[in-house]
Parts: sequence; structure tokens; C-alpha cells
Amino acid sequence: MSERTLAIIKPDAVKKDAIGDIIKRYEGAGLRPVAMRMLRMSKSTAEGFYAVHRARPFFDSLTTFMASGPVVVLVLAGDNAIKRHRELMGATDPAKADPGTLRAVHGTNIEFNAVHGSDSADTARFEIGYFFPEMDVVAR
Repeated sequence: MSERTLAIIKPDAVKKDAIGDIIKRYEGAGLRPVAMRMLRMSKSTAEGFYAVHRARPFFDSLTTFMASGPVVVLVLAGDNAIKRHRELMGATDPAKADPGTLRAVHGTNIEFNAVHGSDSADTARFEIGYFFPEMDVVAR
């Protein structure tokens, strides 16, 4: 089933110059970028994006981190894109991620874990719409 998911290459991975490697891994896994941009989120933009986590203890540190430097936001398309992207990312904590996953390779710790990905179809729709108007997502 072809679907779309949102991916974010987080500030820590951008700072490490891992953008090219991460996109290459997406494409190698059959996840095709159909929209992409680099931006720097404001704290309020990060808070809006992660609003679902507002009551969680990590909310402030997460949103501060996401506003700390440039990120690359992408829409990835492919068969079972959400599930495949989550497998490619690995566990949230890079120390617990399977070897070779994006977080195991590029993450440092549970907070600086290199990438973000949508966790469901409903979340993907919200997240994609947060950063990309439909006209910015192109068919390939």
C-alpha cells in the first residue's frame, strides 16, 4: 500500500553533515522524497508541531532542541512508508536501536536521536500538512 510519511532530519544530524547519508538510506529503502525543505523552527513552531506531547516532561527540552538549529523536513512516499521508515529509524534511544538503523548510526542519545518520523497515518497527515501545502508535494 503506497502511503506518505513525514521525516525530519534533526539539528544534531544536520550539524554532523549526515543529511546526504540519511537521504541516501531513505532512497535505498524505497522511500522516495516527494517534498523537502531546510528550515529553522522557532520555539513556537516546534511547540505547535509537538503539541501532542505538551504534558510530557520532555516537552520543553524537545522543543528547545528542535529550535536549536536547522532541520530538513521531508515527505517520503512508498509502499508501507510509515512502517518502513520507523524500522529504518530504529528505537528512539540510539543505544537500544538495532545496528545499522539511522538512530544507531547517527544518534547520540535519547534526546539527540537524529531523525523523526510519523507514527501513524493520522499523525502523518497532520505532520505533512504542518510543513507542506498539498501543492508542494509532487508525484514522482
